[in-house]
Amino acid sequence: MFRPLISRAFTSTPIRPCPLTSPLWKLGRLNHVAIAVPDIDQSTAFYRDIMGGKVSEKVPLPEHGVYTVFVELGNTKIELLHPYGENSPIQGFLNKNKSGGIHHICIEVDDVTKAVNDLMAKGIKALNPIPKIGAHGKPVVFLHPKDCHGTLVELEQI
Repeated sequence: MFRPLISRAFTSTPIRPCPLTSPLWKLGRLNHVAIAVPDIDQSTAFYRDIMGGKVSEKVPLPEHGVYTVFVELGNTKIELLHPYGENSPIQGFLNKNKSGGIHHICIEVDDVTKAVNDLMAKGIKALNPIPKIGAHGKPVVFLHPKDCHGTLVELEQI
């Protein structure tokens, strides 16, 4: 026997701010998704020549132990990461993930120092509690993946 679907009434409840949010800083938009790659030139060619993307030049960042290339997507970017030097944190990631893969996401904040201090007070571990200058020339902090549900999160001040 056929029964018609019974419609439910949905109420529109205003979304209330989470009680854990802080008026001291504001979470912004997704800045980029970083992908560790075993061959940055091949990956750059893929995004430029096959996908038709606009890509930056390869930039060495010895202070971070990486080479970077940014792929512009309009609403965000992809950051290609490749090891630079023997102590590169990306090399350890590639040793575990031979084909590469998503390394981290980067979210913009209006004040990275206030954000990291507030998050640490809430029990979130920062890998570098004192902001350092990132690939865009702006202060960044990385949050531990174990405290961010398995994702390495970079906060970048805008």
